[in-house]
Amino acid sequence: MRAGPVRFGIVVFPGSNCEYDACHVLSTFPEAEPYYLWHKDPDLRGADCIILPGGFSYGDYLRTGAIARFSPIMQEVTAFAAGGGLVLGICNGFQTLTEAHLLHGALRRNRGLRFICHPQYLRVERTDTPFTSRLRVGQVIQIPVNHNEGNWTAGADRLQEIEEQGLVAFRYCDAEGNVTEAANPNGATDNVAGILNEGNNILGMMPHPERVCEDLTGGTDGRAVFQSMIDRVLEG
Repeated sequence: MRAGPVRFGIVVFPGSNCEYDACHVLSTFPEAEPYYLWHKDPDLRGADCIILPGGFSYGDYLRTGAIARFSPIMQEVTAFAAGGGLVLGICNGFQTLTEAHLLHGALRRNRGLRFICHPQYLRVERTDTPFTSRLRVGQVIQIPVNHNEGNWTAGADRLQEIEEQGLVAFRYCDAEGNVTEAANPNGATDNVAGILNEGNNILGMMPHPERVCEDLTGGTDGRAVFQSMIDRVLEG
C-alpha cells in the first residue's frame, strides 16, 4: 500500500467558481493534498487525481465546456486519463469532459429551460469503481444540483452501449430509490446523473459532492466519492 499524500490537481478555468469548495473539502482528508492548476499550466505537477470543478468556464459561451476543452491543460488531462489516471468532472467539469469526448453523450438545457439548485437524491448504480467503492449498490445519497444545462443525452446506439457496459454510476431518484420521471430534475435521458468511461477511471457527474462533505453544509454523502478516490490511489 502506497503512503500518502494523494495529490489532487484542481483545474481552474476562467469562470470556474467551485474550485475553492473542492480544495477546502479535500483539505479535510488527512491523506489528501489539493492544489490548483491554472488552465494554461504546462503540466499537472505530479497529480494523482484531477478534478474539473463546476462553474461557468469562459462564461459558458458557445456551449458549456465547449471552450474549456481547448485550454492547454486539457491536453495534459487527456494524456493523464489515457494512462489510467483518475479524473472527476463535476457539473461544468462533466460538460467539459463530454465536449472533449472523454465521456459519452452531451449536456443540454434543462427541461423547462430553468436553472435549478436544490438537494437531489441519487441512486448508486455501481460500487466497483475508483469513485464509488465506499458506497453500496442501490444506496440512496443526497447531493445538491446547481446547473442550467444538466440534461444529459446520447444517441440510441450509444445509449444501448452505455447500458450494456454498465457505465452509469448514478441516477436521479426519489428518497426511496425509485428512478422515476418525477424524480428527474432536468430531463436527463434514463435519469442519468453521472457516467463513467470504459476504463472506469473518468467520472462525470452533474451533482456537486464537494458541497455535502461537512455537517455544517447539510450532509456528508459527498465524502464517499473523494474517499473512494483516495483509497484507490493508496491501494496502488
